[in-house]
Amino acid sequence: MSLPLEGLSAIVTGAGRGLGRAEALELARLGASVVVNDYGQPGRDGSGEASAGPAEDVAAEIRAAGGEAVAHLGDVGDFDEAGALVDVAIGTFGKLDILVNNAGILRDRMIFSMTESEWDSVIRVHLKGHFNTTHFASVHWRERSKAAGGPVHGRIINTSSEAFVAGSAGQPNYAAAKGGIVGLTTSTALALGKYGVTANVICPRARTRMTQDVFAAVSPGSGSGQPGDGGLDPLAPEHVAPLVGYLASSAAAGINGQLLVVHGGMVAVVERPKVAAKFDTAKELFSYEELDELLSPYYAGRPANETFAAAEVLGLKRG
Repeated sequence: MSLPLEGLSAIVTGAGRGLGRAEALELARLGASVVVNDYGQPGRDGSGEASAGPAEDVAAEIRAAGGEAVAHLGDVGDFDEAGALVDVAIGTFGKLDILVNNAGILRDRMIFSMTESEWDSVIRVHLKGHFNTTHFASVHWRERSKAAGGPVHGRIINTSSEAFVAGSAGQPNYAAAKGGIVGLTTSTALALGKYGVTANVICPRARTRMTQDVFAAVSPGSGSGQPGDGGLDPLAPEHVAPLVGYLASSAAAGINGQLLVVHGGMVAVVERPKVAAKFDTAKELFSYEELDELLSPYYAGRPANETFAAAEVLGLKRG
């Protein structure tokens, strides 16, 4: 019996640790050949010397389990390096079928304290990084589709965050980047659907070095976060990886342009924003007085601290 991703090749960015590592291992377990991309910097803020070590370790782990994998040391925020990454997949495995964008950094600061470089660096790695790899992958799939005279198997799984959905006061750069990734994904889904390519976006909640200040440490007896150790941590990245594997498969061909929140054995499908209320002017043009008469009573009846992206939109509390 063949595996769901047998004969397919994948790129996973930021796959040297945490979520990316779990996703790369899962894709390989399902039969995909994997390019494990990671820039290998020790700091979650993107600081430190780049190292091939993390990507090499994960690629070796896949090969030791009987799979196919190569490591790639590269900065996806660099347009040319992202192109080289896609070329590695095509040159090594003959084609690219699956792109999982996961690479990112954090430089948290309140909006009034954030520097230009802290803003630019996070937008560059997250949002531009997603664009860069998606651009080169989409060129490849479009050319393959034209040559084949029909659709090809192309899957993009992008990584957003509940920081976009529910707000995050100390992460204006990160929240903006993650919101932009949702817009990029839905646009890409519309553009590439006719070629057989789907693009979806996940908001994973997981305990990694990126979230070490957000979630409390694993409590004694709850497991270390690895399967089979006497209790899997509810926020282990392994809870996220199966959804990525599924979205990468042929079974998910009809799922396109979707936003899904995933963690701890739960997947929530998030609908597009809906209009909560609508007001029409009684005249040709709104006046200040009319808007005050319509909007002030409406907002007076809502919670004082409610924002557009309230956490309750998911029925979830932030960890």
